[in-house]
Amino acid sequence: MTNILVIDDDTDICMLLNRYLSKNGFDVTTAYSGKLALESIANKVPEIVLCDFRLEDMNGSDLLEKIKQSNPQIPVIIMTGYSDVRTAVNIMKLGAFDYVTKPLLPEEILLTLKRALTDSKESNGTATTISTNAPETDINKKNKKLKTKYVFGKSQVFKVILEQIQLVAPTNFSVIIYGESGSGKESVASEIHNSSSRANKPFVAIDCGSLSKELASSELFGHEKGSFTSAISQKIGSFELANGGTVFLDEIGNLSYDIQVALLRVVQERKMRRVGGVKDIELDVRIIVASNERLSEAAKKGKFREDLYHRFNEFSIEVPALRNRQDDIIMFADFFLEKTNAELNKSVKGFSDEVVNIFHNYNWPGNLRELNNVIKRSTLLTSGDTVELSALPFEITHFEKLAFESADTTPPHTSIIQSTPVAEAQKKILPLSDYGMKHASIDAEFELIVEALKKCNYNKSKAAQLLNIDRKTLYNKMKQYKEFNGDL
Repeated sequence: MTNILVIDDDTDICMLLNRYLSKNGFDVTTAYSGKLALESIANKVPEIVLCDFRLEDMNGSDLLEKIKQSNPQIPVIIMTGYSDVRTAVNIMKLGAFDYVTKPLLPEEILLTLKRALTDSKESNGTATTISTNAPETDINKKNKKLKTKYVFGKSQVFKVILEQIQLVAPTNFSVIIYGESGSGKESVASEIHNSSSRANKPFVAIDCGSLSKELASSELFGHEKGSFTSAISQKIGSFELANGGTVFLDEIGNLSYDIQVALLRVVQERKMRRVGGVKDIELDVRIIVASNERLSEAAKKGKFREDLYHRFNEFSIEVPALRNRQDDIIMFADFFLEKTNAELNKSVKGFSDEVVNIFHNYNWPGNLRELNNVIKRSTLLTSGDTVELSALPFEITHFEKLAFESADTTPPHTSIIQSTPVAEAQKKILPLSDYGMKHASIDAEFELIVEALKKCNYNKSKAAQLLNIDRKTLYNKMKQYKEFNGDL
């Protein structure tokens, strides 16, 4: 049985997850605080961790960092409310495998856990992804589209990127790829590799955000047996594995200064030495790096070596955020829908016009990763042929109402007060013509409930305390609202 550690300060959620995951073949351990979770991991290292982002004694970023320092091989999945999607995306830079949003969907959790375990086994506990262009079988050709994590858009802005890829691919230039987290930087790097003369050699992707300072040298450059306490055998590093091919360093800005010094030698001399080694190893690798912040600015602040930046900055590509690629949104949505249909053995055919309007007007702070998660959740909740508004998360269908909480989530082309396609769609969710005094009272209560849930990260016990009602009353009011509006 796969051992999983569930961390949440809501005992009800822990109990429900324990019961559900146990029925699905997991050996479940629960912890109600960050401190207890770390003690549990010290006594018994789990194969996977499912952790709430907001704990009373520790936030998700701090806990994730502590887990990764001692056990970098453990995939950690973060549970969060949709109001924290931007934070959840950022925490993935620290090494989280993925995030799931509240209210939790059991099937989504199970799918994410299985995917994390599969990826963990394939990578043998390292932070690298290795691919080669071996001859395709008929099965590979048939499933190639569904296996890929990215598709290239048809918008004008992305046509420019494809032209840049074709221009730089035949060279041996180092490339910096800029873009927000979840925008598809690794796939751009992979396309550069596949379009180059190194296409039949390894492509090794390294998530620098998940490398702890202590293990980064070993992961990048390898080590000799006995070079440090836990070095029980020789390890081949990522650069050596990629010899002849391409190394992709994602979130390069997260590497410590000491590792940057060692990396500079590799870039300058194309030589490296394993940790504890006595001889140099010749390297023939192309280096592509990615960052969500300007390395030139990081260099000015002293966070990144300026000489290393100039070595990498032979060519740069900017990957636009999803919100700036309106023409591509539905194409990506269709692609993710096809993948999810295959995973869930469903046959949802598309999206209603109202959902399409929502997708075009929403800001997508989590970019493609967030869109993929939304498609997965909505497909799970769809019983017919078309994804309808009722299957989307509340924070997406009502993002204009909630936009006042964060100016960053308000799309530049919409206004909270003006009438938009989204606003018109929302009127169909809550038609004013159907309102009576009872409806208005229920809706007012619901707004307070939503506000309390958001403040408590959708922890219903804490929300009930904040509203000064008991948990059962909260559930009854939520049920009552659903009966009138079908919106929760």
